[in-house]
Amino acid sequence: MTERHRAPRAVVLFSGGLDSTTCLSQARADGYVCHALSFDYGQRHTAELNAAMAYTAARDWIVDHKCVRIDFDGMGGSALTDAEIDVPETPSEGIPDTYVPARNTLFLSVALGWAEVLAADAIYIGVNAVDYSGYPDCRPEFIAAFEQLAGVATKAAVQEGVRIQVRTPLMQLSKGEIIRLGASLGVDYAETVSCYQADTEGRACGVCDACRLRRAGFEEASVPDPTRYRN
Repeated sequence: MTERHRAPRAVVLFSGGLDSTTCLSQARADGYVCHALSFDYGQRHTAELNAAMAYTAARDWIVDHKCVRIDFDGMGGSALTDAEIDVPETPSEGIPDTYVPARNTLFLSVALGWAEVLAADAIYIGVNAVDYSGYPDCRPEFIAAFEQLAGVATKAAVQEGVRIQVRTPLMQLSKGEIIRLGASLGVDYAETVSCYQADTEGRACGVCDACRLRRAGFEEASVPDPTRYRN
């Protein structure tokens, strides 16, 4: 197959959680050859990363899965990386302590580099601006700004005018709509972990922001919740 007629390729940011797993399946449904990219950034919820590894290992249509180490835990500033900051278990005003400074900026930058090496056509990221925790790097404005940056940051863009798209298929969906979409794509949500403080077996706490959004999504979608809870 010539380069011109090859199947399109995509780098898919994949955490092992509900949204990113749906996003990965959507990339496949869109006709992309999928290369999954995860990050070990010192997050306390490593069960999610374990779920990501198990998920891709069981599916031969995911042709590659890289896990990149970034030392966010040394930087601190987030309840997800700093053991001295408690994960909030009740709704809070404004951006919660689970926000990780510059996380999606760094993740997308690494994805852009790998996409350029692969000559990929797109980057998929499962950010959402409807049912989310208010993180500033999950909004359409951020994605548009990063896509503009990518258009002047790569050799392919500068020399050949070839731009890598940043695709966000979940951006305007509610959590229930995301779950219904994933169910239609055959996603097994029992294999995903979303909890910010899941135990080593992947069982969810049921009270953190991620758990609340996930549970409400299954209720909205009228889909049985397969999440394993500690209590």
